[in-house]
Amino acid sequence: MNELSWLTLGLGGLPLLSEAETRSISAENPTGERGGGAKAEPDAGNPASMLGKGWKVRPCITLAAGTTTTLADIQGPGVIQHIWITVDVRAYRDTVLRMYWDGESAPSVEVPLGDFFCNGHGLRYNVVSIPVAVNPSGGFNCYFPMPFRQRALITIENQRWEKIDGFFYQITYALTDVPDHAAYLHAQWRRSMTTREQPEHVILDGVRGQGHYVGTFLAWTQLSNGWWGEGEIKFFMDGDTEHPTICGTGTEDYFCGAWGFGETFNAPFTGYPLWRREPGEVPRHALYRWHILDPIRFKQSLKVTIQALGWWPNGKFQPLTDDIASVAYWYQTEPHAPFPSFPPLHERWSR
Repeated sequence: MNELSWLTLGLGGLPLLSEAETRSISAENPTGERGGGAKAEPDAGNPASMLGKGWKVRPCITLAAGTTTTLADIQGPGVIQHIWITVDVRAYRDTVLRMYWDGESAPSVEVPLGDFFCNGHGLRYNVVSIPVAVNPSGGFNCYFPMPFRQRALITIENQRWEKIDGFFYQITYALTDVPDHAAYLHAQWRRSMTTREQPEHVILDGVRGQGHYVGTFLAWTQLSNGWWGEGEIKFFMDGDTEHPTICGTGTEDYFCGAWGFGETFNAPFTGYPLWRREPGEVPRHALYRWHILDPIRFKQSLKVTIQALGWWPNGKFQPLTDDIASVAYWYQTEPHAPFPSFPPLHERWSR
């Protein structure tokens, strides 16, 4: 069996046999061990009490207030292939999803739960794409391959002042050899308010090492009327300073639309799944762009920015003061450079 078989994206690899062993972690089998599922015993108040053990006794967990819960602690080598989660919308911005690879002390993934699955603003809406899908009603799915060599640790921190009941999850992985040149998944959340003087949001900065950038999610809050997406995205790579190597032509262009979108859409590699302006609200947008067939490869460093520009009545670009939150997704070698301090709960609220 070719060592790269688990990376196969096409259907052509499905008939090929493998020595990999499939495991899955959930509330019913929290360790993923062979034959370890459906062991919980129902008490008198459990909905399965009349049926007994093995009948949906522990399908979900409760996230206690102010606590961190381990969702998965897996000994490698292996690759996480699918994550499914569903929970009340209160958890979308108020819980933090973290992933650690091979015993690292700082997470490689640190993102509010909803934003990792492209549900920004603390809102629920559907997303239909290849690596991330949010299915009715609030079924979070991630298919990014997440290889690890020694250990994978996934946690969820509830930073709310109250418990969150009904946290359902399933993490499916394969125990298998990992190629030497396979990199680790990273994801980082940032939020900023652009200014007239500097109408630019930093999506990612400070990346050191070799890797490739694979995706962008934006939760954009518009604080003025009119068109908001005239700004360019820029990728500063491998020592670029003032001028980027890759420069876009406009926000809707980077997300593979044109002429101001005109409507929302979901597609396999890019989408604009949310445009919302309810009475008494400011306009809010959500956009995703996956570099699956066109990863942006770097050898030493990477910085990614996007401008917030509209129009003045005289036909000149207007610098915007907008509220932009983003998730950057990339693969790279470890160790990674330190992430910025994660914003506290009150700095993540948006509604």
